[in-house]
Amino acid sequence: MSQPILQVDQLVKRFGGLVATDHCNLEIRAGEVHALIGPNGAGKTTLLAQLSGELASDSGRILFEGRDITRLPIHKRVAEGIVRSFQITTLLPRLTVRENLALAVQARTGHSFDFLGTVADESDLDEGAEEAARRVGLLDLMEHIVGTLSHGRQRALELGMALACKPRLLLLDEPMAGTDPEESKKMGDLINSLREEHTLILVEHDMDAVFRLADRVSVLVAGHVIASGQPDEIRNDPQVIAAYLGEDETATENMQ
Repeated sequence: MSQPILQVDQLVKRFGGLVATDHCNLEIRAGEVHALIGPNGAGKTTLLAQLSGELASDSGRILFEGRDITRLPIHKRVAEGIVRSFQITTLLPRLTVRENLALAVQARTGHSFDFLGTVADESDLDEGAEEAARRVGLLDLMEHIVGTLSHGRQRALELGMALACKPRLLLLDEPMAGTDPEESKKMGDLINSLREEHTLILVEHDMDAVFRLADRVSVLVAGHVIASGQPDEIRNDPQVIAAYLGEDETATENMQ
């Protein structure tokens, strides 16, 4: 896990007078779960959008396996193996789980079809859909209408759609948001099971999940990384406690 798969070098994104990412530097090692934490407005979601290609950067560089992808559009980054899940993932609630997953496979392969109803009939699309469903525990729900699923299962489907794109680097944006404790545990177990096959960047507000799942943690404050290290190092870093947690005793306890 020593070789960086992703390097962020002096990355900047401005929205008018607001600097969302401010000369941000970050290294992600191949095969790790790397969590990004920080207060609201720190720039975490903006940074993920820059990494995925949803937002163009104003300056700085993004290197993926040593190659500069800073100006690469989102669909080409997906083809390279960089896939973002959750906040920008759109489910089609009137279609089945199978159809949603087949459409995700189709987006990756470029397979063409004339009518939406034929998607699930294409054997290669269906095989990819079933593989993704099996991975996220939805194989027995393939014919269910997505809009009838629980929030937690819809979250699992969103992850399944990202996995259908065969990512090498998976960007997860608050995967446990809005889930109940049981659903959150299932999602955590699912994320943990992916670490052997994928490199993951995790943005998540559930500190218990962050410190349970992450190999390393980076703390983003005011658009730049103030600390990176193993979970125990971050928990006890005075700079992190001062800048992120302040003197709030409850927040400090959540880091323990």
